[in-house]
Amino acid sequence: MKKIAILGSTGSIGRQALEIIASMQESFAGSIEVKALAAGAGNLDLLCEQIRLFSPELVSLPDDKSARQLMEILAAKAGTFTGKPEIVYGQAGLVACATHRDVDTVLTAVVGMLGLVPTACAIKQGKTIALANKETLVAGGSVIMPMVKQFGATIVPVDSEHSAIFQSMHGFSTKDIRQIWLTGSGGPFRTKTREEMEDAPPEAALKHPNWSMGRKITIDSATMMNKGLEIIEARWLFDIEESRIRVVVHPQSILHSAVEFVDGSIVGQMGVPDMRLPIHLALNWPRRVVQEKVPKLDLTKLATLTFEEPDFKRFPCLRLAKQVAAQDDSSACVLNAANEILVEAYLEKKIRFGEIAHFIEAVLDKHKPETNASLDDLIQIDLWARSSARELIGDSKLALAR
Repeated sequence: MKKIAILGSTGSIGRQALEIIASMQESFAGSIEVKALAAGAGNLDLLCEQIRLFSPELVSLPDDKSARQLMEILAAKAGTFTGKPEIVYGQAGLVACATHRDVDTVLTAVVGMLGLVPTACAIKQGKTIALANKETLVAGGSVIMPMVKQFGATIVPVDSEHSAIFQSMHGFSTKDIRQIWLTGSGGPFRTKTREEMEDAPPEAALKHPNWSMGRKITIDSATMMNKGLEIIEARWLFDIEESRIRVVVHPQSILHSAVEFVDGSIVGQMGVPDMRLPIHLALNWPRRVVQEKVPKLDLTKLATLTFEEPDFKRFPCLRLAKQVAAQDDSSACVLNAANEILVEAYLEKKIRFGEIAHFIEAVLDKHKPETNASLDDLIQIDLWARSSARELIGDSKLALAR
């Protein structure tokens, strides 16, 4: 019986994970018990339904206000629940869920730096981390990976690309590898010119051709920053130099990534573009468990698989991230933090699509990189980068107003 905590249970990854767990319970295909859930305040009704279906012992929310709201909703529906969970909140609540005494696997599916501290705390207890939070390794890889080794923890990636690499590498080490082929769809603007993208509205950037994802990661796909962040994540997760990670645009999203070994063999993982497969794998690793909810790929239905070089001029975010991935300092933390703020500003229509990369580069230029930064250092650097990005946006708006 696996016992799991889900950080980000009402988000896209969290919802799909619980759908898989429910299906496994119904079919007796595997045994996973949900011990703790952490969620945002934006969908308390869904969280209540998750509590009713899975009876977690512990539930965390962002703040005291949302925690009290949940308590009131649960009290009003008391007759429909088999048990009453303990309600906690804030970062302490996230840490409590991640370090629950009975939990052996923590699915970290929260967005942004919010996942860094609870993930680190779970690692210190030697738990298995089903990692769907890129920022943990992007911003904190230099701290997190030594901790994984020190405390005997395990990271099983949930990102489809890193899951593919993880599976392809199984049984081998970095010394056996010539390079990693990191695939990306190219996003909704793959065929657009830089001029066409410059003023593209969020509504257009959110129309991903293959994947159904959250808003932030969908914009990252449009800028190709997601692929840049994945280079940094892969660099730490697989202990490999940035120069041996090669991005290739694969519009069909069937080959999720591949590993080229020193003998010239290329081993990859294929599947339909659906996050349920890597989620299912991470929840059950190292077992391969039957799952009818996960869609299957029929090779006879494939007409064409194509591969293209990425265009670093049209997608400057990818260029910036690749440059940062080659540095062993705090620059990746700054890149990630600035990107979060600027994507949020773009979604709120405060800046243009073309300004995302421009402002990220400006924040990086202001930063004095630090080597051997601690977890606490990185948290402060993250806050500085966010503040700097907001200042740049404000200065830009003021200049336009004049």
